[in-house]
Amino acid sequence: MGSLGIYVHVPFCVKKCNYCDFLSFPLKRETDCSEVENYVNALQKEICNPFKMPESPAEVDTIYLGGGTPSLLSGRQIGTILETIRRKFSVKSDAEITMECNPGTVTAESLRAFRDLGINRLSIGIQSAVEKELSLLGRIHTFSQAKQAVFWAREAGFTNLSVDLMSAIPGQTIASYEHSLREILALEPQHISSYSLIIEEGTPFFEKYRDNPPVDEDTDRKMYELTQQMLADRGYARYEISNYARPGFESRHNTKYWTGEDYLGVGLGASSKIGTFRLKNETGLRQYVSRLSRGETVASVEEILTKEDEQVEFFILGMRCMKGVSLRKYRERFGEDAFARYGKTIQKICDRGLAAREEDRLFLTAKGIDVSNLVFEMFFG
Repeated sequence: MGSLGIYVHVPFCVKKCNYCDFLSFPLKRETDCSEVENYVNALQKEICNPFKMPESPAEVDTIYLGGGTPSLLSGRQIGTILETIRRKFSVKSDAEITMECNPGTVTAESLRAFRDLGINRLSIGIQSAVEKELSLLGRIHTFSQAKQAVFWAREAGFTNLSVDLMSAIPGQTIASYEHSLREILALEPQHISSYSLIIEEGTPFFEKYRDNPPVDEDTDRKMYELTQQMLADRGYARYEISNYARPGFESRHNTKYWTGEDYLGVGLGASSKIGTFRLKNETGLRQYVSRLSRGETVASVEEILTKEDEQVEFFILGMRCMKGVSLRKYRERFGEDAFARYGKTIQKICDRGLAAREEDRLFLTAKGIDVSNLVFEMFFG
């Protein structure tokens, strides 16, 4: 078993964004203190007794606090979570410890506290530099607050900052998106996650835009091309379909998902992959807290991966990364040549210019990235 990544889900937020379909809940002022405290206590119980772990778990080399809005929690509460993890697991001294951060929920003091606790990477959800777009998305921050948060983070000692940037926002133009790109680049983050808005069922945007996409395909395409050009010009390498980084600042935690490594998820609705087991946690907040208070487990086996499942995932997750997959590693892991099962598929995508081979690596071409979902579907054939 290799190194382990741990994901911690914090489901609370100030306000649900209009596009958000994540498992999160806006806090009610009259109950927020006790609700958050009860949740942190429950998290401690789950971390101390994660039934899903093998007897001798590997060292932990990444921790990721996601949400929701983890930066809503106090330094004491974040410290309690991290200390519980450190007591239960062997956390490497150079572990990457990331916390998602909403610019509207942090202060200079809170960021200093988070840095002092050992958090060494922030993922800041900025999304846009245009106030009208932020308001339409339902974000609680302004771009001025976002710039201030980045300044405070650097003052606190953070040297690894990731920023989220969104395109295809309703009313967004190529000019306004280029403005956002320039403003984000001026902040000089080490990492940028860039993605198009997806209209998800169950969100306020769904009823409004499901039959009327907010941005036409041609405009969306031009925004996509502009992103690649401007980020490359500023020294950001695209290492995954939606992620760009300065050298050495790729997300180590998220890379685990794409390379099939094990990860443990704790918290409401969190997912885990341990060996061939894929597990899913309880998604009801009251049930999650009460089950843990009774000493019950909150995880259940969602899927037991077959060899074929793992082989398919090897390709469709690994080829999201620009370096692609190693056919030698496939052979070492599965005891057979990749061409024995997927030879026709590999030949087809290479012949169509959707993928290419270089020594033992198979990776998507620029053309293949554009239709990556179609390429991945071919491996299910």
